[in-house]
Amino acid sequence: MVINNGTTSPLFVTPVNGKFVIAVYQGSFSKHDIWIKYRQKVRGKWSRIRTPKHIHWTVDILIKMHEDPEQTKQFLDFLISVWEKTSPIHTTEERKEILKLKNLLIMNEKEMKFYKSLGEKGEYSIKFLILLARLLMIQEKTNLEKAFMFKDLLEALKKGDDIFRVVSIATHR
Repeated sequence: MVINNGTTSPLFVTPVNGKFVIAVYQGSFSKHDIWIKYRQKVRGKWSRIRTPKHIHWTVDILIKMHEDPEQTKQFLDFLISVWEKTSPIHTTEERKEILKLKNLLIMNEKEMKFYKSLGEKGEYSIKFLILLARLLMIQEKTNLEKAFMFKDLLEALKKGDDIFRVVSIATHR
């Protein structure tokens, strides 16, 4: 399954669990910015190409939280630790290294296996969520090094903040 946004070639494309395809393109904020797109197979047909929004994965985490609160909180702790270690992209070489699919997958192979059962709840697999989260974190920190919205959202989910606060953070522009 090829993802093409009609204007540029992707920097990389990867299928995820036969149900998703994630692609990364050159972004428009800076020469190191990335633009993330994905497609999802629903009832045997591929969706249109989408730009992921925080509210998409947030709703999935809320479903997982309802089904398995303890493991979901552990997963959120893991994502918070990834956030803490994520650095912005400053050079073309850094971007090439960071966006090597092998690096993104191998880096979290253990967690993908550990949280696999959590991926059976909700819409998104753990592999998809981890790849998407890592890419969104890189994108956010590259565009604004002192960004914090992603982490605030993770922490609000973990604390069990009321739905209105969580949705407000997830949809803030």
